[in-house]
Amino acid sequence: MHLSQIVFYLSLVIALGPVVLSDQETHQQPSATSPEDTEQCATCDVRQQIKTMRLNAIKSQILSKLRMKEAPNISRDTVRQLLPKAPPLQQLLDQYDVLGDDNRDVIMEEDDEHAVTETVMMMAGEPESNVQMDGEPKCCFFSIAQKFQANRIVRAQLWVHLRPSDEATTVFLQISRLMPVTDGSRHIRIRSLKLDVKAGVSSWQSIDVKQVLSVWLRQPETNWGIEINAFDSRGKDLAVTSSQPGEAGMQPFLEVKISEGPKRPRRDSGLDCDENSPESRCCRYPLTVDFEDFGWDWIIAPKRYKANYCSGECEYMHLQKYPHTHLVNKANPRGTAGPCCTPTKMSPINMLYFNREEQIIYGKIPSMVVDRCGCF
Repeated sequence: MHLSQIVFYLSLVIALGPVVLSDQETHQQPSATSPEDTEQCATCDVRQQIKTMRLNAIKSQILSKLRMKEAPNISRDTVRQLLPKAPPLQQLLDQYDVLGDDNRDVIMEEDDEHAVTETVMMMAGEPESNVQMDGEPKCCFFSIAQKFQANRIVRAQLWVHLRPSDEATTVFLQISRLMPVTDGSRHIRIRSLKLDVKAGVSSWQSIDVKQVLSVWLRQPETNWGIEINAFDSRGKDLAVTSSQPGEAGMQPFLEVKISEGPKRPRRDSGLDCDENSPESRCCRYPLTVDFEDFGWDWIIAPKRYKANYCSGECEYMHLQKYPHTHLVNKANPRGTAGPCCTPTKMSPINMLYFNREEQIIYGKIPSMVVDRCGCF
């Protein structure tokens, strides 16, 4: 064999070698999707559909349980303006910050006979013109909902912010009931509080008005509003009763706490599955609801919470509990619907939100968290 022929054959082998090897590798590789992968992908698709349906259901449930036809049209800027910077609200917000969204170790028993306390925070409005003289006073009127019942009021506190004094002084915080001008005297003092304040220090002060609120509830026609004054030793009024520059969120507000009974703690339980798990059995999967994604700025806290959802097959449970139906379904799977994976235990969440009257409500929304799943 001539040298030129040897070189030609070597060149041919080198040129064809990679093609042959590549073809062999192609035949050796498994198919892109095996039956198991296809089944897992289908399971993931089903879970995603269930998650979407659960989120839509949660939106509808919240509005329904709050007796709202639609979400309040309150923007984020409006929320910032309306939120009082007072201790009770800050304590609630701090509570959410400390607990976070993942603290579900102890939850409240969902029980129709045992409800939790609800707190309502009402911002001060302007009184009717017939109790004013020369447009004064500008504060304060509180619209009391008739759903309140006097015997269920645990506490009613009026919160007033005091401007800083130039010197250490004694302040007399006075609450007077307003009456129509035609009825004679407009000022009927109902509560007073003596305070010692330091120089240059502003503060929030609260005064008990439970008795006043009880009268308003029993006799709504007597609620014309109140006037608030906080005079120092020189006769200067330190009470913030109208919105001045730099005093946003400092207006007076009424905090009413209503109780309907005790609450019973219990431990959470249930079979959990990881979202990426190939498991097909019925169990609980994680789902976080983000109210900011909804565009619901009217919900103050929590901004998000763990709702969870149920998904999976009930074949094993079906076989154990309903053997006859199981056999019928096997013979005619399209003709009969057996038990499905569904929540068997749900618990409430506590929510801080604005209602349509721009009042701040802190209350319990029942059946918002899936605690346990089962086949029914």
